Amino acid sequence: MNKAMDGKVVLVTGATDGIGRQTALDLALLGATVLVHGRSAERGAEVAGWIEREAKVAAPRVLLADLSSLADVRRLGDEAASAFGRLDVLVNNAGVYRTHRTLTVDGIETTFAVNGLAPFLLTNLLLPCLAQSNSARVVTVSSIAHVRARLDWGNLQGEVAFDPYAAYGLSKLCNVLFAFELARRAAGSSIASNALHPGVITTKLLMQGFGTTGAPVEDGARTSVYLASSPEVEGVSGEYFVDKRVERASATARNPENQRRLWDVCAELCGFA
Repeated sequence: MNKAMDGKVVLVTGATDGIGRQTALDLALLGATVLVHGRSAERGAEVAGWIEREAKVAAPRVLLADLSSLADVRRLGDEAASAFGRLDVLVNNAGVYRTHRTLTVDGIETTFAVNGLAPFLLTNLLLPCLAQSNSARVVTVSSIAHVRARLDWGNLQGEVAFDPYAAYGLSKLCNVLFAFELARRAAGSSIASNALHPGVITTKLLMQGFGTTGAPVEDGARTSVYLASSPEVEGVSGEYFVDKRVERASATARNPENQRRLWDVCAELCGFA
């Protein structure tokens, strides 16, 4: 079996269900040491045991955090950083779909907080660890939903009007904007940053949020695993992938001013420059 990820340390967020769960297994099968993130200790232990059996490796370490809490995201960053002192790949996979506008413990709209703000904060916290790798990769799971998203700077958190699909699409647009701006800021370093659409995949989020089903999770994990592991994308950064191929993200996502402005908004919400 191809062990392309031997010696690599990987953190997958939202790894106790759906696409993230399959991504964690597939990377473990390639030889990676995987850190499994989830919210439930019970689910985390179950997935760790499953990966241990399927990949025939030591049970992965499980890191628990509620990504709707900035304090929890910071703790997750600290625990991931202290686990090995180095991180080769960060897969920002976790996501939610909320049918009603709710606020987090920090007073931030939940969809924006979990899908957009958490990966921004976690990645920034882990940049020193990623910089310890000779070839680090940040893989951010977005969605084709970003294409229809409207970037209203006065309604990023549904302050004026909240629509579930619009909020989800906006959060996925934020993922692409973030991935592109990170690529620009990390240019010349060992860190690559890319975003992707995993496909329309049968997950809890899809069924609860959209009332439909799609392709299996094995298909949904394929592009994440490709961006995390393949030598074909060594050095590739600032791109948006669909089905393991570079595709053109929306004009809004490609706009450098939007990328910079979103970065600044997220930095302010997280409390750092």
